[in-house]
Amino acid sequence: MFDETIEDEIRIVTLKNGKTNPINREMLLRLKEIIDEVNASSTAKGIILTGDGRFFSSGFDLPIFINFKDQKEAIEFFEMEEEVLLSLFTCEKPVISAMNGHCAAAGLIYSMAADYRIAKNHPKIKIGMTEIKIGLGLSIAQHEVMRYGFDGNIRFRDVMFFGDMVGVEKAKQMQLIDEVVEEDQLMERSKQVIKQWIDTPNRPFIQMKKLLRQDTARRIAKKLKEENWQDGMNSFFKEDVRQTLEFVQASMA
Repeated sequence: MFDETIEDEIRIVTLKNGKTNPINREMLLRLKEIIDEVNASSTAKGIILTGDGRFFSSGFDLPIFINFKDQKEAIEFFEMEEEVLLSLFTCEKPVISAMNGHCAAAGLIYSMAADYRIAKNHPKIKIGMTEIKIGLGLSIAQHEVMRYGFDGNIRFRDVMFFGDMVGVEKAKQMQLIDEVVEEDQLMERSKQVIKQWIDTPNRPFIQMKKLLRQDTARRIAKKLKEENWQDGMNSFFKEDVRQTLEFVQASMA
């Protein structure tokens, strides 16, 4: 599900799952292991997330949602998923999302958890969030990570409520991404940013990132513990949502 390589002490994690690289349970669990390994390593410099083929990622693997047997199973999945997302968001080392292709839904959420987003310059690439159109909202960690990434409620509104997919230049204008580069520069630029940030005496990046993100991370942890987010999992069992999920899944097969 991942191709994993190490270049210049940077972990390059390539999503590789079918045509659209949907994110499944096994990928999430392995991603958590990778984050822990990078945090524990004194030599690791950071993580680059990218995709294989024409997609970065289309989002979560929809059969996960379609095949939930009951609300308990949905809750258990998102308890795990929220832990992984929070771990990515708080990774001590730099994390770069290198968008090689289309990026939507959870693909964009996990990109927003990164420190920097770079997209390949291609006229056909589309980036965005369409959850509102299929009847799904965001979990607590997803909501907070997206708000943090947008750095503003208006940008959050424009992306989340309209549910449009946009090209790379429009995505840059909307601050969904930070840079657009040519295909042959995507990985080199991603590695360059990581090395520029981390290859300094005493690695102050680590402390600065922790201070920058800790309020959001604490808010996520507090909400997950204190709020009744579990009732929201019943949305996966509403007939109109399930029909829409099945239609989308069939169209992507």
